[in-house]
Amino acid sequence: MNHSTPKERKPRADAQRNRERILEEAKTAFTRAGGDISLEDVARQAGVGVGTLYRHFPTRDTLLESVYRAEVGKLADDALKLADSLPPLDALRSWMMLFIDYIATKKIIAPALNSIVGGPTKLFESSGAQIKDAIQSLVSRAVVSGDIRADLEPLDLLRALVGVSNVASAPDWQQSAKRLVDILLLGSRPPG
Repeated sequence: MNHSTPKERKPRADAQRNRERILEEAKTAFTRAGGDISLEDVARQAGVGVGTLYRHFPTRDTLLESVYRAEVGKLADDALKLADSLPPLDALRSWMMLFIDYIATKKIIAPALNSIVGGPTKLFESSGAQIKDAIQSLVSRAVVSGDIRADLEPLDLLRALVGVSNVASAPDWQQSAKRLVDILLLGSRPPG
């Protein structure tokens, strides 16, 4: 008698495509309207039935958490892809630009996350770890290549970008933050 545990089945390709379309449409909806979105509208925009949406995401909160987790996952994955395809300083700069886009999404989604029972603390803690790991690995590569000085604290780069997004209420804060990336990297060069 075989007592091995059954392997977890991968979702069917069409089910995975439906899930991804729902997440993309939900991200757009949450970005546009915060937490006050119609799940029926999200399903319609994704080209799926409401039952399909609820099968993947039984509540608005689970959909919101999934959108947020997907965004953080993409950001972490992008760090690896950039590290594989670009020189260290270019990879770090490109990822910091993506981080600004992430902040914009998070800034819009974050108030809606506060509506989740129990608060978003655990969600933010796990996403924070992924982001810290990503910036740490990119900065480490740039230090080894000699593009960034060894005493740079990677989180200082993120704090500066988050700071400009929190201070600036003007609609052009993203352009300001993107200019700040180049200023920060220039100031992070080794002396000499």
